[in-house]
Amino acid sequence: MKLPGIFFVVLACATVAGCAGPYRAPVVERTVARPSSARPAPPPAEQRPESYIVKRGDTLYSIALDNGLDYRDLAAWNSITDPAAIKAGLVLRMRPPGQVAAAQPEVATQAQPEARVQVQPVTVPGSLEARSLGGDSRAGAEPRAGAEPPRAAGDLLKIGPKAMKLPYSEENLAMLLRQTPPQPKTELPPPQPGAEDGQDTVAWIWPATGRVLAGFSEATNKGVDILGKVGDPVFASASGRVVYSGTGLRGYGKLVIIKHNQTYLSAYAHNSNLLVKEGQNVVRGQKIAEIGNTDSSQAKLHFEIRRLGKPVDPLKFLPDRPS
Repeated sequence: MKLPGIFFVVLACATVAGCAGPYRAPVVERTVARPSSARPAPPPAEQRPESYIVKRGDTLYSIALDNGLDYRDLAAWNSITDPAAIKAGLVLRMRPPGQVAAAQPEVATQAQPEARVQVQPVTVPGSLEARSLGGDSRAGAEPRAGAEPPRAAGDLLKIGPKAMKLPYSEENLAMLLRQTPPQPKTELPPPQPGAEDGQDTVAWIWPATGRVLAGFSEATNKGVDILGKVGDPVFASASGRVVYSGTGLRGYGKLVIIKHNQTYLSAYAHNSNLLVKEGQNVVRGQKIAEIGNTDSSQAKLHFEIRRLGKPVDPLKFLPDRPS
């Protein structure tokens, strides 16, 4: 009989039909964690000393000016009730009690979190029989201890087109490049001038209209001298709070000191009349005093800008004057 031959022919046809079906193996997408590029930590900001030993000739006002502080804060930190009663050899606290310098956060190279493994479902016509790949294949077998319970299909479904792997060829590579949208280039904004020393946070103007008599010198002149007549207006060079108004600093005459932020102070000396009081807020261009000749041989305004208490050249901060 020819039954065995017919059986093998039918079996071969079934095998070929099964291989030609629309079955696709699942594709697993994984992303490799890559270390993110971290910027190096910025250098620590300049800080004032923790203490200061009073020298002969020092006053609480001069010490505060030289360190960019409000003399009232300095008196409060050191329990001083009379600013004129300090003596040489006294150790002053230059920071608020209990203040601890903030440590720079450690910048380390961190790996980006690994993306979840996504498995695409397989679409096969007809019903499928679920069988375990390895392990106990018995029906109703108990799950192993500690095994994770099966997840719902919605947790692993990927919304979007199915991944497709193509054999490498020049044509397939060109096709993939055409399908990949170009990534937009991210341009970093250019650095702002003066951002490193905080200059951009203060908008300066000239405090008086006269010509410059003497420029800045670290050895002989801690600011600039501006010529004027007695009674000419003196303007606040920038907005801020008046931290001193008086005659307590030797060689400055009638003096106004304005604190603009945690970094910058400005000082206006040799005035004939003071128009603002301590603790008063002023705006840029506001008249704060009148030019005079107190503690000076001629009528002029001595103007200083101090960064963390250190005198700096005002001409590097003031705008250019029209010629």
